[in-house]
Amino acid sequence: MAQRYVRVQNQEGQIYYGLLQLSLNVQVLDAPPWLQGQPTDLILEPDNYHILAPCAPSKIVAVGKNYADHAAEMGTPVPSEPLIFLKPPTSIVASETEIKYPHLSQRVDYEGELALIIGDRTSDCTPEEAQTKIWGYTIANDVTARDLQKKDGQWTRAKGFDTFCPLGPWIVRELNPGARLQTFLNEDANPVQSTCIDQMVFAPDFLVSYISQVMTLLPGDVILTGTPEGVGCLQLGDRVRVEIEGIGRLENTVAAR
Repeated sequence: MAQRYVRVQNQEGQIYYGLLQLSLNVQVLDAPPWLQGQPTDLILEPDNYHILAPCAPSKIVAVGKNYADHAAEMGTPVPSEPLIFLKPPTSIVASETEIKYPHLSQRVDYEGELALIIGDRTSDCTPEEAQTKIWGYTIANDVTARDLQKKDGQWTRAKGFDTFCPLGPWIVRELNPGARLQTFLNEDANPVQSTCIDQMVFAPDFLVSYISQVMTLLPGDVILTGTPEGVGCLQLGDRVRVEIEGIGRLENTVAAR
């Protein structure tokens, strides 16, 4: 199993980065791992911590319509270049926490995605250089108020509500380029989304390079790489699970705000 890098909070409220062991103990690092954090002698046992989202980025850069089948289901062409937008860091929540359904919306959708974690300050890099800037991978759910997205035209409000970016549960360093992404609702064994991540229109290295031509990416920043076909609405009480082979599962319930 690949090493799993986590961010946790202990019972006293202190936040640490660490390595999740098979025993579920966490070996604490002395800094975020992308800042060369090294293992310490501090070990947290499972009953003395809870898992947070695996990073605290300065920004979340998301990519729209990066799978051709999703662009088609939205009734739009595939963009000729990456369609990027921002989600606020305040939208991030951890796995096993609640997505809060805003009273301003009547249609909230799930969007399972692969997320990239940036490991180094990145500006104006080439796709080849971008390979070295991607520190690791995790899972995201780009929750979207679909009715507000259509109403507003631009996407800030629809994508920016608190809890609209479940992220985690941990970060891995390596990922099979053909890993399968699947999204499940409640107890249904049949996924509502299922694709291999190599079906992206624009690959991760190209996305990092493209975004770096616009804005400087900082260590710990997150890039959401787009969602495949099969997006759909969430109801109060739903449980949504996004799985990516080689990473794990991100699971959240939907509750009233």
